[in-house]
Amino acid sequence: MANVPSLILNNGTKMPSVGMGCWMGIPGNDERVYYMCLNAIKAGYRHFDTAAGYGNEKQVGRAIRDSGVPRSEIYLTTKLPNPAHAKVRAAFEESLNALDCEYIDLYLMHWPQAGKPEWSDESFRPFESPTFVETWRDMEKLLEGGKVKSIGVSNFSIKNLEILLPECTVIPVTNQVEMHPCLPQIDLKDYCESKGIILTAYSPLGRPLGPDQPISLFNNDTITTIANKLGVDLAQVLLSWGVQRNTAVIPKTENEVRMKNNITLIQLSVEDMNTIDELHLQPNMHRTLAFSTRQTRGMIFGWTFEELGWNMVDGIVVSK
Repeated sequence: MANVPSLILNNGTKMPSVGMGCWMGIPGNDERVYYMCLNAIKAGYRHFDTAAGYGNEKQVGRAIRDSGVPRSEIYLTTKLPNPAHAKVRAAFEESLNALDCEYIDLYLMHWPQAGKPEWSDESFRPFESPTFVETWRDMEKLLEGGKVKSIGVSNFSIKNLEILLPECTVIPVTNQVEMHPCLPQIDLKDYCESKGIILTAYSPLGRPLGPDQPISLFNNDTITTIANKLGVDLAQVLLSWGVQRNTAVIPKTENEVRMKNNITLIQLSVEDMNTIDELHLQPNMHRTLAFSTRQTRGMIFGWTFEELGWNMVDGIVVSK
């Protein structure tokens, strides 16, 4: 087991601060995700983050069972798919059966929008049933069965949390969002912490350069300078920054060397932390690195950025 700190959630449970993200770019990729998870467990990972929408729960669960590591040492997260907001119990049971790992540590509402019957960009409007408040109430009922330890949300903005939280009997333990030095989620982080909610970062390393992605953290001079000074790779700097902010990070890699590096955290100085904190203040740096291909349509899974509570500047998502 790798030596990574655990975060204490608002219900007293603990979550390893570094996990392995299991989204493979497209749904499925059975054998790839199986061996990625198996190798990650050998490298010391004990936190795995998948989702029904990733199409690979069976393979993630099989890798955990085949690893020989006691189930109690693994922290397993999966997520409710958008089209299942009206049938939470059935969707949860499908994920539980697919994973076949006795219980689920953390079950997240993947997105606030309730999708139409199949995954698409068609969703019910925010005021149409099932609303995310109705969906959350059904998620709270899952805790009664003992097969899930904690529940949380993903991709929720302050705007939508302010609608949800007054209706909660159980406060979400975490809110999983895109978060990295270009999108540090300062306001959202402060708000969630005031409510006892820890943020979990997906895409904590950003994304590599692509035809529609003008910025990459992997060729950033600020990050490179700090990494060279400390004799570590860039990912270690980015992930250590995330953990030192008291957030969880779930990078994804199939490369065994990078797996080990990603879970080998370093201690950043106050000066280095402040330098990275201010990176997003540089010109054109405060932005999403995950959703550039969807920006021209101005919607994600059928909701506008305004409905999601995401702020826009010149067509770029700059905060959530």
